[in-house]
Amino acid sequence: MSGVIDVRKPAAGTGPFAPLRNVTFRAIWLAGLISGLGWLIQTIAMSWLMATITPSSVMVALVQAATNLPAFILSIFAGAIVDNFNRRKVMLAARTLMTVTAAALTILVALGMINPWVILFFSFLAGCGIAFNDPAWQASVGDIVDRKDLAAAVTLTSVGFNTVRSVGPALGGIILASFGPLTAFCLYTLGHLAPLAVVWRSRWKVPVPRLPPEAMLTAISDGIRFTSLSSEIKTALGRGFLFGFAGIAILALLPLVVRDQLKQGAIAYGTLMAGFGAGALLAGLFSTTLRRKLSDEQMLKLACTACATCTLCLSLTHTPAVAAIALMLGGAGWVLGWSGLSISVQWASPRWVVGRTISLYYALTSLGLAVGSWLWGMVTESYSLSFALQVSTAASLGVALLGFLLPIHQRKDSDVSTPDSFEAPALGLDLKPRSGPIAVKIEYRIAPDQVEAFLALMLQRRRAQGRNGARRWILTRNLHDITVWTESFRTPTWHDYLRFNYRRTAADRVLNDSLADLHRGDGAPEVTLSIERPTAVARKPNIVRSDTPHA
Repeated sequence: MSGVIDVRKPAAGTGPFAPLRNVTFRAIWLAGLISGLGWLIQTIAMSWLMATITPSSVMVALVQAATNLPAFILSIFAGAIVDNFNRRKVMLAARTLMTVTAAALTILVALGMINPWVILFFSFLAGCGIAFNDPAWQASVGDIVDRKDLAAAVTLTSVGFNTVRSVGPALGGIILASFGPLTAFCLYTLGHLAPLAVVWRSRWKVPVPRLPPEAMLTAISDGIRFTSLSSEIKTALGRGFLFGFAGIAILALLPLVVRDQLKQGAIAYGTLMAGFGAGALLAGLFSTTLRRKLSDEQMLKLACTACATCTLCLSLTHTPAVAAIALMLGGAGWVLGWSGLSISVQWASPRWVVGRTISLYYALTSLGLAVGSWLWGMVTESYSLSFALQVSTAASLGVALLGFLLPIHQRKDSDVSTPDSFEAPALGLDLKPRSGPIAVKIEYRIAPDQVEAFLALMLQRRRAQGRNGARRWILTRNLHDITVWTESFRTPTWHDYLRFNYRRTAADRVLNDSLADLHRGDGAPEVTLSIERPTAVARKPNIVRSDTPHA
């Protein structure tokens, strides 16, 4: 491979494979398949190694928990980093950590220095790399491909991993049984080199930051605020947490199903995992067709039902063939559920905050996976494997039924694009970037017969302004002239006010036009900017002489 990989705009999205016409996406996607194959071989080796060196069901299930827990702990910081810094460099740093971790684990296996806690520790370290790499990659997908191909690209990312899942586990079981865990861990380490090299040599166009990066705590706060005020994203996060919590029993308890219920070994475990991957692959191939016919909520209900059917069958069968068919259903539900939820989050997120919303999504879903892995292991140890799987079945069906109260919203046609430029208003003061707080007042004149419509729009306006960074938003009505309404809010600094305007989506601008149509004054609604100043008098004031007023 030589030279730099350039981005070429793909043709109009015509199917599930349209994003592969983009050279950069295709290169990273293919490298991810190689890395995913190594990861799956390692997963088989790690889980089976844990099952052979300890009789504890909890320790076996905690392998999944240790891998997913870092995403919950670190993703909120990762999201702020992804949105404020070069996403490619974040991916490089994360991939380097994963490669070093894999190499260190391989050396310890070669030296025979392995015990349950070492396995959990290195699973946790690998999860740390994933916690930074996955949000950076998912956020970069929207930079690399056109929006019309975004759903197909997100699905392809899931399908790609599940394609290798259809052969990786079986291959891992054969390698583990024939050559031992050391060979599996060596292949795992080598698999990380491909994506590391491709990301290093790839370039793609990213939006040029118009303002300096936000402070870490401010960036985290803005991401949390945006998410808390977006009903679409909150619903996807909540359902994702519960979907992962209920469905992870399939993967967390499968080693115990093979060992204790089917009375089989590593090759059978790998073969059954391959069945899971094959089902995921088939679902991914048909997901575009399904998405045209079903709503996002119907897709999630279908995914939950498939996972519930899988766990119920696993709890009742003692036949490997039946278990394989059940796992194909589980794999299909797994990819339909996760790809649909991830697409919902991306569709509802403007580019300035997409890294943080994806990271929060990963944090909550990873917490669900980690807690579920631990809980299903505890239930198995306290009661029985069959009982744990049956409770998981009920939980998955409960997530499907929850859709009647908290449905996933259809946002594929929404426009979350932000303006390319913003002309800052002329000011009488020479404001510095950190000058503030800035007080904003917008005055409307609304006819009495339009008040109800105005208030309905203002309810939407409050959420939109808050998502973009407005603080202390209030709406007041003049008691002397009841046609006068004033919208007021604050931003901490002048740069925060500029960011606020750069963050307005096309939907926000349409809402602004609707409010302007209700305004009955001369011209557009009047906007007044002020800077707050303390009223206390300093004991020893510093006198600054200047021809230009400053703030």
